[in-house]
Amino acid sequence: MAANMRGLTQFIADIRGARVRELEEKRINKEMANIRKKFKDGNLDGYQKKKYVAKIIFTYILGYKVDVGHMEAVNLISSSKYSEKQIGYLAVTLLMHENSDFLRLVVNSIRKDLDENNEVSNCLALHAIANVGSSEMAEALSEDVHRLLISPTSQTFVKKKAALTLLRLYRKHPTVIPAAEWALRLVSIMDDQDLGVVICVTSLIMALAQDHLDAYAVCYTKAVDRLHRLVIEGEYSATYAYYKVPSPWLQVKLLRLLQYYAPSEDATLRSVLHEVLQTIMKNSAEPSRNVQHNNAQHAVLFEAISLAIHLDASSPLVGTSAVLLARFISSKETNVRYLGLDTMAHLAARADSLEPLKKHQGTIILSLRDKDISVRRRALDLLYSMCDTDNSELIVGELLRYLKVADYALREEMVLKIAILTEKYANSYKWYVDTILQLISAAGDHVGDEVWYRVVQIVTNTEDLQEYAAKVVFEHLKSPSTHESLVKVGGYILGEYGHLIANDAGYSPLEQFQILHSKSQFCVASTRSLLLSTYIKWVNVFPEIKPQLINIFERYRHVLDAELQQRACEFYSLASRPDDDEVLQNVCEEMPPFPPRVSALIGRLNRKLGDTEDKRTWIHGGKEMNLERNANSRKATLGPGSSITGTATVTSTADAQDVMNSLAGLNLSSSGDQSDLSRVDGSVVAPRIAVGPTVEKWFNKLTYNAEGVLYEDVQIQIGIKSRYQGHLGQLAIYLGNKISVPLTSFTSTIHVNDSEALSATFAKIPPNTLVPRTQSQQLLHVECKKAFSSFPILTVSFLAGAHQSISIRLPISVTKFIEGVKLGQADFFERWKVIGGPPREAQAVFPIILDGTGQLDLVRYRQVVSGNHLEILEDVDPNPSNLVAAGVLHTSVDGKVGCLLRLEPNREAKLCRLTVRSTSEDVAMEVLRLIEKLLRLDSS
Repeated sequence: MAANMRGLTQFIADIRGARVRELEEKRINKEMANIRKKFKDGNLDGYQKKKYVAKIIFTYILGYKVDVGHMEAVNLISSSKYSEKQIGYLAVTLLMHENSDFLRLVVNSIRKDLDENNEVSNCLALHAIANVGSSEMAEALSEDVHRLLISPTSQTFVKKKAALTLLRLYRKHPTVIPAAEWALRLVSIMDDQDLGVVICVTSLIMALAQDHLDAYAVCYTKAVDRLHRLVIEGEYSATYAYYKVPSPWLQVKLLRLLQYYAPSEDATLRSVLHEVLQTIMKNSAEPSRNVQHNNAQHAVLFEAISLAIHLDASSPLVGTSAVLLARFISSKETNVRYLGLDTMAHLAARADSLEPLKKHQGTIILSLRDKDISVRRRALDLLYSMCDTDNSELIVGELLRYLKVADYALREEMVLKIAILTEKYANSYKWYVDTILQLISAAGDHVGDEVWYRVVQIVTNTEDLQEYAAKVVFEHLKSPSTHESLVKVGGYILGEYGHLIANDAGYSPLEQFQILHSKSQFCVASTRSLLLSTYIKWVNVFPEIKPQLINIFERYRHVLDAELQQRACEFYSLASRPDDDEVLQNVCEEMPPFPPRVSALIGRLNRKLGDTEDKRTWIHGGKEMNLERNANSRKATLGPGSSITGTATVTSTADAQDVMNSLAGLNLSSSGDQSDLSRVDGSVVAPRIAVGPTVEKWFNKLTYNAEGVLYEDVQIQIGIKSRYQGHLGQLAIYLGNKISVPLTSFTSTIHVNDSEALSATFAKIPPNTLVPRTQSQQLLHVECKKAFSSFPILTVSFLAGAHQSISIRLPISVTKFIEGVKLGQADFFERWKVIGGPPREAQAVFPIILDGTGQLDLVRYRQVVSGNHLEILEDVDPNPSNLVAAGVLHTSVDGKVGCLLRLEPNREAKLCRLTVRSTSEDVAMEVLRLIEKLLRLDSS
């Protein structure tokens, strides 16, 4: 840059040649005066503006204040020459803060550069947005940055910069970015051919998904698929192999992303993930001599172990992980020890049994004295997480010993953790009191008020502990140097329970008063106020020291502190009342037990640790703490019964019943936002389905046929072929690409409204590309657990120029799992009577139309009934126009459910009566609804 501008080169040389600061300042002031004059005179060409602005930038970088050149920098951005535009953008990003008024002048110029087909201009504009990142700029330009990211014509390096710019804007101004609305389109970029783009987009999705789990739920499948292609299939270019490890940065991000979601119930995804994790652990089993190779492998391995723990803490993979971690915490490398301890803490926070970790307890305790403070901190976290009733005394004892020599940065956190462990795993109250008072004595200023509050609460609520606590605190107060927190505890406990030990040798009222009052002169006003309250209690129970106590109140009546003065005056008045006055006794009664409260210590610890940008999926502490945390947090559910709502074109904002209404032919045409994830009763509303006369006709036909077309448009055709046996079923879904270009980023997801009644999973992860003019088959396995009433929804999304998404109902109804049963006339009517009427009977009367000859369409009626898997029984009903059928519904949870049907059409009245009886009233209602709808179609 300077080589092309001689004036700038000479200016830099002069500055560097200045021997003292005064000469440097003199040269800069002279140059700034010249620049101001030139700018004031005007008529400068682009080269001169560039040169002078470059000098201003150099001056600013040296640390001098600059108050000139802002307008010229804004003008340079609009230049058509790259060198001038570059200097302009550099000046804007360095000289202007995010609240600068000048930024409003550059927004339009930046937008123009974003819209250009020039990649260099695009990148300069993206750099400026990311570096400045003002709220106004985010609001005005986030849509343009998003457009650059999703544009099929954008170069890969532009896409990468656009993704990272959006990430920067989201972290600074999360409310400006419509994260849920963009979910589907952003997730589709995870299938990009360039791994660099995938890494950047995954970073963006990690930030967005933490706050919008449901909207980005479809990324779970994408992440698993990409990991499988990287680790198992080796689908990556040599450029992205770092010391023979395939794109470790991407692997780490994908493994972390999967931890944000609850473990998938989809057996296929779980199987693929298990294979990926197993391969990663196998590849990392033996360390390499190459340090960089080891670092890359370890980065991936530790994240893989964390994911394995997250998925199932009792799996064999986690057993393998525990063996590896034991090796790592003894490693010579500091980074490896740190990561080993941190991951072992994760295992301790989730594992059912801590026995595998207790084998290495000695090594972990030794890590408390590691030379690196970050390793010491991780060792503290691990000991905190792996503590239980069996090893609590050992761990707390070690922590107390280490507390005396621990770093000041660690002490406050250590105090909280020791207090929590002591209370949670105390085998006896006496040990609890001894340990906490020892903690208060050792930690001093690092003990927060919450610690001694909790001691007081427990002692007050435990009658058997009160006398022992009074003696122990008295002994601690004998120490020459006593911390103020201990004085507070002593003041409260001796004031309330000092009378319990007053008759014992060495604990007389006078000795209690002398030892406590001797500490008051070193205490602040709030502690002295507490001691005055102790003294007034003693006036009531220790009349022998009443004169000394009244003398104390008399002295404190004249202090300057308002709180102390008021207490002293009130207490002096109370103490001066006659001995037989009951007011003093009533006022100074013993404190009643505190109501049960949750310890404030855990809340204090969690507040201290706080949240980072990358939210942890677990907290330090035992399994109970993590289970409680998970119960209180919102979970995203995946797999069968999953609510992968981000994959719908439009999401209905009505309640869940609207899905059933749509099955009855209602047109849900209300508009909704693409990712409006309205929740009803804790579940996510299903995606809005595609509607239309032809779609409805195809669907209805498939409800009583095994194969046919389900959906078709100019781009794609979807057909199905199904078979059922017992409570299991299998659907072959045929996806045909009708156009001459491939459908990329192809995603198929299944939404099941009631996962406890019906499960539906793909046999394998669907391919992400549909080749032109070819057909792909996907197998879907379904299982009926209980009776259900809503159809599962298939959502396919793909890129064909623009991103498109289609949601359609799959013709999987409860009748598909019915097996026909042959019955004689006597058997049928006997069972009909046994089942009886309502509520096990469902009946409907509805109009019908006759065929072209004016007769009943008996062929269609038989088609519909037999197509719903009910066995039509011949010669059972005396009326030949009536149909009688029987079947048994197979479910894996509720077992077999009998079902009987009787259809009575009347040609003269053009009405039909349909009666269904079943041992389950839900089944009777659902079978009636399904068959009635099909028979009504011609008459509606």
